[in-house]
Amino acid sequence: MNTNIIAHRGASKYAPENTLPAFELAYQMKANGIETDVQLTKDNIPILIHDEKVNRTTNGTGYVKDLTYREIKVLDAGSWFSSDFTGTTILSLEEFLEWIRFKPLYLNIELKNNKIDYKHLESIVYENLMKYQLLDRTTLSTFNPSSVERLKPMNQSIGVAFLTSKKKSNLVSHAKKLGANALHIKYKLLNKALVEKCQQQKMPVRVYTINKEPSMKKCFSLNCDAIFTDVPDIALNYRNNFKHTN
Repeated sequence: MNTNIIAHRGASKYAPENTLPAFELAYQMKANGIETDVQLTKDNIPILIHDEKVNRTTNGTGYVKDLTYREIKVLDAGSWFSSDFTGTTILSLEEFLEWIRFKPLYLNIELKNNKIDYKHLESIVYENLMKYQLLDRTTLSTFNPSSVERLKPMNQSIGVAFLTSKKKSNLVSHAKKLGANALHIKYKLLNKALVEKCQQQKMPVRVYTINKEPSMKKCFSLNCDAIFTDVPDIALNYRNNFKHTN
């Protein structure tokens, strides 16, 4: 099996995370897919940003939930990374879906609702994906068990992944019971028994965030379905070499 390479927040080692330049770069590098994060503005517009506050990755301050889309759209989301990206803006989910729609990329959207449980985030994102006819190549992931349960009625038409960094003896059955049909785990949880259990249950297992070759090797050796990486170029190159030497 070919382990897919998913660009974590785009090619985020080389361009500001969750922005169009990072996504464009990942696409040019021939990543198999893109992972991004979604939160809701004060006026219920889904936007792509990892943190609950805009402070770290823009020239603004405050919680996403307290700012309108118009207020967020004027922020500079590139200068913090490098002056080369000055003027880069935060994308709405709709702008991103418009961009990815006709590109042969798998899409992973992480619902950032484990700290702020945004009302109706699941249905808002789902409806956007339906509008752009992207359900069949998208996985929605979340650390929030309640959110996974809310996604359960949708899991026949879309990937639903339980995201976790916590060790649990019955992790696969727990995720399945919640309503997940995929498991996204932190690298420290990865082991052969877990991968085999996922494979028996026909549950894709994807691992984050893999940037070093020894970790990549373990994921490829165990036939994980995908890895999330900030360096898709390095991961793709290593995967190609790994295939030729095994």
